[in-house]
Amino acid sequence: MEHSLPQVQTPWRTATLVACAVAALELVVLVVLGAMLLAEPLSRNVTKAAEQKVLAPVIARPKAAPAPGAPKLSRAETSVLVLNGNGRAGAAAAAAERVRGLGYTIGSVGNAPRTGITRSLVMYRPGHEAEARRLARDLRLKIVGPLDGIKPRELLGAHVALVIGE
Repeated sequence: MEHSLPQVQTPWRTATLVACAVAALELVVLVVLGAMLLAEPLSRNVTKAAEQKVLAPVIARPKAAPAPGAPKLSRAETSVLVLNGNGRAGAAAAAAERVRGLGYTIGSVGNAPRTGITRSLVMYRPGHEAEARRLARDLRLKIVGPLDGIKPRELLGAHVALVIGE
């Protein structure tokens, strides 16, 4: 049995495709117009912020001064003269190695002008008390004072002197 059915046209499919194409085109047009409308104020604000940053006055911040009583020199910059004040051979050399191990620069090693010093002490040239106190703290010494019995020129350029006692 053969019978032929009439071909049914579906106009709604064509109408749907046309409506979708028109909607997509409208969407593209709206996105482009929205971008154009928002782009100008946004670019104006970005330009303004960039100009303010570039044209801002440069303010030189002063270098932070060390706190009063704080060392001006780092340990590596602090030169230490190590002197043997107890008369035992090698005492100053051993102490110099310990001081070097703490990060200090050893200026020289030698004998103190007098022997028989009972306690180790740290002496400093004018302006380097904070460095001397730091060295004494690092070595757990309690006596820190200005140069006594040693002239500044005898320090051979060192900032502080460590005198090894008994």
